[in-house]
Amino acid sequence: MVCHPLFMVHCKNMKPKIIAIIQGRMSSSRLPGKILADISGQPMLTRVFTRASRAATLDEVIFATTTDASDDPVAEYCDFSGIPFTRGSLFDVLDRYYQTALQAKADVVVRITADCPVIDAGLIDDVVNAVVSDQSSVDFAANRLPPPWTRTYPIGLDVEACTFKALKKAWKEAKEPQHREHVMPYFYEGVQLSAVSRQLSKGVSPRGFRVALLHHPTDFGDYRWTVDTPEDLEFMREVYSRFNGRDDFTWKEVLDLVHDEPKLMEINAGVEHKTLKDIDKRALK
Repeated sequence: MVCHPLFMVHCKNMKPKIIAIIQGRMSSSRLPGKILADISGQPMLTRVFTRASRAATLDEVIFATTTDASDDPVAEYCDFSGIPFTRGSLFDVLDRYYQTALQAKADVVVRITADCPVIDAGLIDDVVNAVVSDQSSVDFAANRLPPPWTRTYPIGLDVEACTFKALKKAWKEAKEPQHREHVMPYFYEGVQLSAVSRQLSKGVSPRGFRVALLHHPTDFGDYRWTVDTPEDLEFMREVYSRFNGRDDFTWKEVLDLVHDEPKLMEINAGVEHKTLKDIDKRALK
């Protein structure tokens, strides 16, 4: 068997080290403290960590918060709960990811945000496999990209993955505020994607990164399953209540739920989704 070219260092065991990093902080601009908000008896942080940890491709899941004093409760909670965590820059989230990945000796890094309590292990595996499969030659993969590209998975199921080599390059070169805050747009900005199949597009960005975008055959890209406002939190609490506080349901079960009870999605239907142009102005001071 031939080693994947990206991971020659691991030829002895044929497996790269794959870690997921969940980013989160208490000082959210629209809903401060949301990552410790209760959802059916557990903080949202725990819901995201538990669900992500079920992904078969992951060797480790790490929560990356900040060194700001406002995130002391997050560090204390993680320490008490046995959730691996690191602390880093408040606004330079790219640096937070790089330092965490470097410390973990990761070969592949998965990006997840702490405001996605229905994140799906199967979708994490799909995105990771787009990077590490023997047939792949991809630096970055995602199941959604912002406009002008399209998304077909609900907002809140967002998964991005890249090689550590690509992350290191972005960490060294990226200078714009949106690159540092949103972590991975440096990889895909300006990329022209071509369909490989109904569920996969690929292309090479102007900066030379090989990009893959996964699609769902049916477009659910306007469904909002993330937590950024009080309305979002109310929606998510209702979803979890329908599953009696369990967190082992799949995203397809949530899909069935909201189709059976369409009024649920009316709870946060008026919330405007943030874009890459939305930069925390506090970082510019």
